[in-house]
Amino acid sequence: MFIDHAKIFVQAGAGGNGCVSFRREKYVPHGGPNGGDGGDGGSVFLEVSSSLSTLSSFRTKRHHRAGRGQHGKGSNQAGRSGKDLVLLVPPGTMIAEGEFLLADLTQPGNRWMAAKGGHGGRGNSHFATSTHQTPMESEPGEPGQERWLDLELKLLAEVGLIGYPNVGKSTLISRISAARPKIADYPFTTLTPNLGVVDLGDYRTFVVADIPGLIEGAHEGHGLGIRFLRHVERTRLMVHLVDPLPQEGRDPLKDWQVINQELKAYRAGLEKKPQIVVVNKMDTRPDGARLRPLEQECRRRKIPFLRISAVSGEGIKELDEAVWQELQVLREQGPAAGLEQPVVSGGSRSSGSSAS
Repeated sequence: MFIDHAKIFVQAGAGGNGCVSFRREKYVPHGGPNGGDGGDGGSVFLEVSSSLSTLSSFRTKRHHRAGRGQHGKGSNQAGRSGKDLVLLVPPGTMIAEGEFLLADLTQPGNRWMAAKGGHGGRGNSHFATSTHQTPMESEPGEPGQERWLDLELKLLAEVGLIGYPNVGKSTLISRISAARPKIADYPFTTLTPNLGVVDLGDYRTFVVADIPGLIEGAHEGHGLGIRFLRHVERTRLMVHLVDPLPQEGRDPLKDWQVINQELKAYRAGLEKKPQIVVVNKMDTRPDGARLRPLEQECRRRKIPFLRISAVSGEGIKELDEAVWQELQVLREQGPAAGLEQPVVSGGSRSSGSSAS
């Protein structure tokens, strides 16, 4: 099951209490305080693992606690520190507390402290002075940090396939990569995003994501709603698939405009991401006149416009090369949003802060 959002409670371990103890031995007439310190509590960490692709491990277990420190003992024996708890998350996991983005973990091995363990208390041996030789004081251990965190997964793919349901996104990703999504002739066949690696040879590769079908009103929750719109934010480039024979009352240009408007309504500026407009299903021999307004609009906006058939393979090679060439330019411009160094203690979630 694809889970891209989870709410969890993390609690670090409390520190152990310091000990009040005195040295009492038969042949040692002048004993003294020898209470040991309490151990530190364990901390909770979130760490990125490349073997994970969803947040499904948090679906049934929401409370996560690290080990507490042991209390100090006599003979200056310090308590053992509590065991740290490491929770594994997939690349692209954003961690927030309320409206504030705390961390954005994108690379395998990235680790972030979610809750810090409490310090252990000092034993009475620390309180002995020349005038206070039998101290009865000790310190209690500090409580560990605890809080509720929102985890949100945004797929890490440079290329996103977008468009209305049944325009052929799943067929296309199965054609250009090893991904094998469910394909059927009814709306919303794809219920979860699919990732595929496109290998053009000569060490030319990129990751593409099949974003489940969007419809008018998606930013308000219609259809699959905003559930998967968030995954478009990570991409450098969008391949916008259009059906040349859309349903009655729709046309290719209107479909393209509607999806762009949904991107804008979800987050301003998202519709301005670089696009390649691709008319699929050319094997059906559509009427060229229906495509002309869309082609003219793309030409006016200097947006690449291609025709393909994901079924027959027509135009697939040209599309792969066009995507690769566009990515080369975009990569030279710097990291894509969310693909740079991990955000730690950033700003508001809505602001998309990326300070590292």
